[in-house]
Amino acid sequence: MRRKRPSITLSNLLIEDYAAEGKCIARQDGKVIFVEGVVPGDRVDIRILKSKKDWAEAVPIAFIEKAKERVDPFCAHFGVCGGCQWQMLPYAKQLQYKQQQVEQTLQRIGKVALPTILPIAGASPTTGYRNKIEYTFGNKRYLLPSELGNEEISSQSNVAGFHARGFFDKIVDIDTCHLQTSPSNELRNFIKALALQKGWTFYDSRAHQGYLRNLQLRLCRSGELMVNLIVGEDKPKQTRELLEVLHEKFPAITTLLYTVNTKWNDSIQDLQPVVFSGKGYVEEILRGKDPEEIYRFKIGPLSFFQTNTSQAETLYRLTAEAAALTGRETLYDLYCGTGSIGIFLSRKAGRIVGVEQVAAAIEDAKENAKINQIENASFFAGDVIDVCTDEFFAGQGRPDVIVTDPPRAGMHETLIDKLLEIAASTVVYVSCNPATQARDLQRLDRVYQVTHVQPVDMFPHTHHIENIVQLKRR
Repeated sequence: MRRKRPSITLSNLLIEDYAAEGKCIARQDGKVIFVEGVVPGDRVDIRILKSKKDWAEAVPIAFIEKAKERVDPFCAHFGVCGGCQWQMLPYAKQLQYKQQQVEQTLQRIGKVALPTILPIAGASPTTGYRNKIEYTFGNKRYLLPSELGNEEISSQSNVAGFHARGFFDKIVDIDTCHLQTSPSNELRNFIKALALQKGWTFYDSRAHQGYLRNLQLRLCRSGELMVNLIVGEDKPKQTRELLEVLHEKFPAITTLLYTVNTKWNDSIQDLQPVVFSGKGYVEEILRGKDPEEIYRFKIGPLSFFQTNTSQAETLYRLTAEAAALTGRETLYDLYCGTGSIGIFLSRKAGRIVGVEQVAAAIEDAKENAKINQIENASFFAGDVIDVCTDEFFAGQGRPDVIVTDPPRAGMHETLIDKLLEIAASTVVYVSCNPATQARDLQRLDRVYQVTHVQPVDMFPHTHHIENIVQLKRR
């Protein structure tokens, strides 16, 4: 048998600075230690989880002294639920550390010449900002540290909330979540209480059985509310009974659906939600800088849309500024999704060409263009590498401006080669991961110069951050 290594603990370390991705830095004998769950100014005892020659990763096991700038978290579940990581920091301080992360990441990884980085665009409001949220039902409750070892408290109980961080089968039982406004909490708690009363089963992630599985809510600025109940067993009579009660008790619901998911994973992208009442989708509204600029987007249960509507407006307005359109340009929107960025910029461009791999998203984009009476936008399904050929350019025109908004992994090297080959005069790179963005900027550097950097905070009280970079052809 392999011997278990003894755990290494270090005492009385000062947390010196913020690093990135929610981790802070301490040092011991010249070695950098990345610590989770702390803020600069804390003095802690830590346990080492991973140790290399020059760095290590650790978690706090005791707080000797807490940083003076800490504030009391407003959520009773903070520290247990992984939805928010920074409620113990004033919002202004959160923005400071996010700004610092962008600056240091672009400098350290990108190693390219940078202009003065603009101040981060903060969010308002900082609670209740999510238009989409997904809750999980389960039969294993995550026990709090204070409950461990208490034989009178069992983890075998039916709960509704979020997956505990690091556990696929344990659920943090949520009473009140502050990420979405009413009636989000009321809906979740009502379904849970009714199921307990009726004796309906909650999903078991290990045994892959149980009735109640997930609850998706989409609450729009338009006032429309979409509820998608996801069940792990096909029980039509039981489902109808539950949906009829929800329809009666919650008149705010404008579209009520259910999805039967008997798979071993929670993804429903390959499933077909069934409409119980309403039109089967909701409409969201985005406003441009000018009062007459109003855009409407049709959002179905499987559609992607930015989850913070207010900050999506900020992000798109700042993207428009970086694109610096005059009304004549052909703009290519890569990774266009359901077309929201391209449609938002369409009145300022001569022509919009959107490209996206997911065919269903392209159909949504075409529908959204029709809703907004946008006639200068075309959307195409396929990989950018395959779509953007000389024949395609002959039909659609070569881009003057490119907007690219890739997933967290950034752009594939072959796509970067394609961008260098296309050589549009301006590229606007929107990223949700400054580290992969910085890597890609280095690859683009031989043709493009970074001329504008604008961080945007889309998710207050988390370590996530968006960043807009304008690049000009040299």
